[in-house]
Amino acid sequence: MKRNLICIAIAVLLSTLSAVLVSRYYMTKSPYVYHQGETTYKNVDFSGGVFPDFTYAAENSVNGVVHVKVLKREEAPREATILQHFFGYGVPQALPRESVNSGSGVIIAPDGYIVTNNHVVEGASEILVTMNNNKSFNAEIVGADPVTDIALLKVEGENLPVIPVGSSDSLRLGEWVLAIGSPFNLKSTITAGIVSAKGRSLPDMSGDFKIESFIQTDAAVNPGNSGGALVNTRGELIGINTAIASNTGSYTGYSFAVPTAIMQKVVADIKEFGSVQRAILGISMLEMTDKIADKVGMKGEFFGVYVHDTERGGAADLSGIKAGDVIMSIDSAIVSSPSDIQEKINAFRPGDSIVVSVFRKGQRIDKDVILQGRESGVKAVMNGDKVELMGAVLEKAPQEMLKRLRIRQGVLVSSVEKGKFREAGIREKLIITHVNQIPVSTPDEIVQLVGRARRSVLIEGVYPNGAVYYYGVGV
Repeated sequence: MKRNLICIAIAVLLSTLSAVLVSRYYMTKSPYVYHQGETTYKNVDFSGGVFPDFTYAAENSVNGVVHVKVLKREEAPREATILQHFFGYGVPQALPRESVNSGSGVIIAPDGYIVTNNHVVEGASEILVTMNNNKSFNAEIVGADPVTDIALLKVEGENLPVIPVGSSDSLRLGEWVLAIGSPFNLKSTITAGIVSAKGRSLPDMSGDFKIESFIQTDAAVNPGNSGGALVNTRGELIGINTAIASNTGSYTGYSFAVPTAIMQKVVADIKEFGSVQRAILGISMLEMTDKIADKVGMKGEFFGVYVHDTERGGAADLSGIKAGDVIMSIDSAIVSSPSDIQEKINAFRPGDSIVVSVFRKGQRIDKDVILQGRESGVKAVMNGDKVELMGAVLEKAPQEMLKRLRIRQGVLVSSVEKGKFREAGIREKLIITHVNQIPVSTPDEIVQLVGRARRSVLIEGVYPNGAVYYYGVGV
């Protein structure tokens, strides 16, 4: 019995000693790297805890994210009474209606430039920006781009905390990221996740032209996060949180951000031109499949984007790109989906020259392409409280004019030069009350409505003599 107990004790001791020695050997040799065949794998450093340390990125980014409160004023028509229906007595007056929405924004310049989503501030009458230290500013919209859902705001501030902009192109699948914003008005909320996919597009049933090449993450994002920051573990801004995929309206595991590569181009164009200078290639595209690869003779592993058709006289057509080609790269950057091409082309302006590599009949051919432009909206130049739009100068109508004409709101056309307003017959002193039957009270509301129009807008207004006019203006 004694001999058996001694043997068991020795066996347990030797087993424990062996386990300790093996563990220490591997930890000493390579704590976070292991080899399998000729492949080397790197593990995440969990030595400081269960998860990587996000404190540096969080603490250095949270002050650069703001809460955006948006007040919208609309007029709801009052139903006519029975007397008005039968005797035409009086005119039903519109009832003022206010709504308050909220979102997030990211400070990108110490002098007060803030990026948010277009859908957060669209139609805003007043915008209040509140920082993490509870300091508040009134903000103005410098410009917006519905195509990419990016808007640029400006507040009067100095030495504001800024999140440095990183490279969204260098993101890797599985990389840790933080989402910072104000979901459900909970300011400065930080959540963590990984990059689930890149170049993701979402189905859009509106029929509007969109440029989507989202970063998909599993960081929790909810209503109110829109316009907030997506940062990497170095505390660099790599995306603007924009959308979620959900059947309930709340987070269910999928969130999407506009990459900074797109955001920076939009912001630069708004600052310089007042609108986005958007280049187009002039093609319709399909994702590659094994059937398409067999059709074009691409053997083995295939990649690229299939050119289904080209626009006659477009940039691709003039450069010699044909239907049936497979676009493999743009300026040496490999593309594998239509959203990849959209993202790459969106970084350029009309007139820029790029090199597009295509696969045709078993050969790789390089084509020099000079990009063409298409109006992404209407150019609007801000000049204080006035806006120059399509040859006209617009400003908020003075209250005394509104009272004299017995109208509640409107935008004054203070001058008309050569442009589409004059071509439509609009004259000076017109007070625009409705655009496409939607009441307007500020020049920015007109810019937003005209920017969303596809072909034309219906403008309703009143002249100082009380005459009501309707104009169709092509865009």
